[in-house]
Amino acid sequence: MAIWFWRSSRGLRLQAVLNAFIGIVSVVLDFAFIYATKWTIDIATNRAEGSLRMAAYALVAIMLSKITLGFARKWVSVLLGVRSQNIFQQRIFAHLLQSEWNGQEDRHSGDTLNRLERDVYDITSCITGTIPSLLEVSFRLIGAFFYLFHMDSRLAVLIVCIVPCFLVLSKVYVVKMRAITRDIRDTESKVQSILQESIQHRPILKTLERTGTMIEKLMSTQSLLRSHVRHKAVFSSFSSTLLSIGFGTGYLVTFLWGVNSLQAGTITYGMMISFIQLVGQIQGPFRDMTRFVPILISTLTASERLMELQDVPLEDDSNPITFKNGAGVRLSDVSFQYRDNGRLILSHFSCDFPKGSTTAILGETGAGKTTLIRLILALLRPSEGMIEMYDGTETVKISPRTRNNLVYVPQGNTLFSGTIRENLLLGNPDATEADMREALETACAGFVMDRPDGLDAICGELGAGLSEGQAQRIAIARALLRKGSVLLLDEATSALDMHTEQELLKNLSSREAGQTIICVTHRPAVIEYCTQVIEMKRAELM
Repeated sequence: MAIWFWRSSRGLRLQAVLNAFIGIVSVVLDFAFIYATKWTIDIATNRAEGSLRMAAYALVAIMLSKITLGFARKWVSVLLGVRSQNIFQQRIFAHLLQSEWNGQEDRHSGDTLNRLERDVYDITSCITGTIPSLLEVSFRLIGAFFYLFHMDSRLAVLIVCIVPCFLVLSKVYVVKMRAITRDIRDTESKVQSILQESIQHRPILKTLERTGTMIEKLMSTQSLLRSHVRHKAVFSSFSSTLLSIGFGTGYLVTFLWGVNSLQAGTITYGMMISFIQLVGQIQGPFRDMTRFVPILISTLTASERLMELQDVPLEDDSNPITFKNGAGVRLSDVSFQYRDNGRLILSHFSCDFPKGSTTAILGETGAGKTTLIRLILALLRPSEGMIEMYDGTETVKISPRTRNNLVYVPQGNTLFSGTIRENLLLGNPDATEADMREALETACAGFVMDRPDGLDAICGELGAGLSEGQAQRIAIARALLRKGSVLLLDEATSALDMHTEQELLKNLSSREAGQTIICVTHRPAVIEYCTQVIEMKRAELM
C-alpha cells in the first residue's frame, strides 16, 4: 500500500511540500513567540535585562508573520487544492475507462461513483493536508519537548509519560474504527446506488406503483447508515474522553509544578508562563493525533477501495493495427462463458464474415448474439478458440489494437446529455458540419436539421426530448462518422418503423464499397439486404 500511496501522490506533492514547509515555519514562529513572551515578562518583572519596547516589537513582528503565514496557507489551499483533487480523480477515472471490461460488473455504478468522489477526496486531503500536518505536529512535539527539557528536564519527562498510554489506546482505536469506517463507506455506496437507480428508472417505478417501495428501501438503508455513524460517534467520544482526562491531568500537574517552583524561587514568572505554553505545545500534537487517527483510518479504507478499482488491468491498445482497404472477420471454434462456473454462451462456434459482406445474425434470446458482437469488439476474450481479422494479405488476432477498424452501434438509447453536435463529434472529433449532415442523412436523421437549433439542439440524459427512434438514428449517425472496415449493428433499428428501417438499410448497404456489415436483428426485412444469414441457438441446445 505504501508504494501505491507514493505513486498516487504524483501531481499532489507540490501542495504537500508547501503545506509541510508552512507548517514547520509556523512551529518555529510559535516557539519564537513563547521565548519572546518569557523575555517580555522577565523584563517587566526585572528578572532579565533588555528593552521592553524591543520585546514588544518582537512580539508584534512574530504575530504579523503568523498572520501572513496563515494567509499563505489559505492561498495554497485555494490555488492547488482543487487542482490536486482533479488530478487524482482524473487518474482513477482514466484507469477505469481504459481497463478491461468483463461484461458482468460485480460493482454497482453508484458504488463506483462514491469511490470516485468521496474516496478520492479523502486520499487527496490526506496527501496534501493530513501528512504535512503530521510532519508539523511531529516537529512541534520534538521541538517543544527539547525546549521544555532544556528548562526543566524532570517536568518534560513527566509530561511525555502519557505517550505509552496513548499508543496502547491508539492501537485498539485504529482496529475498531477501521472496521466501523468500512461499514459506513459501504452503506453510503448503497444509499447512492438506490438514489441513482430510482431517479434513472423513475417512470418504471411510477408505472409499477412502487415508488413507496424504493422510499422504504432508502429509509431502511439510511437507518443502517445512522446506526453505523452512531456507533462510530459513541466509540470516538469514549476514546476522546479518556484522552481528555489524560491531557487535563498533564495541565494540572504542570500548573502545580510551576506554582510550587515559583514559590520556591527556582523559576521566574516568564518561565512559569513558558511551562504552560510548552505543555500545550507537547500535548497539542497528541490531541491532534487523536484527530488524525480517524482521518488516517478513512484514508486507509479509501485506499483499499480505490486499489480495488485499479486492480482491473488496463487494455493494451498501443500500436493500433489498421486495415485501410476493408477487412473480414473469422471466428474459429470459439467458446465463451462470462464466469468460470457460469452458463456456456457460445460453444465451439465458427463463422466467417467475408470482406464486403452483409450478414444478418438471427436467434432467440440468450443465444449469444450480443456476446458475439462484444467478442468481435475485443471487449471480451473467448474462453477457447480464435477470432481473427483479415484482408487477404494480412491476418491478425482480434484485440483492442484492432478496434479502430470497427464501427459499432449498440442496442438501446446511448446518447449523452448535451447538444446533438457534441454527441456526433464523439464519433469523430474532426468531423465537419458537412460530414455530420451527410451522416445524419444516411442514418435517416435529417429531422435534426429541421429543428430550430439544428445540430446545437439540446438532448437530455439518455436522449431525453427525443423519441426512441430519433435517438437511435442519431446514434447511428454518430457511429457512421467513425471510419472503419467493419460495421456492427446490434439491434440498432429496433425502434424504427418498417419504412424507415428499409430506407436506412438501403443507405448503409450502398454507403461504402468493401465495408463488412454485421447486423444483429429480429427483423425479417433486414434479410433481403444481406449476403448471408447466420442463425444462432443457445449453447446448451447445440
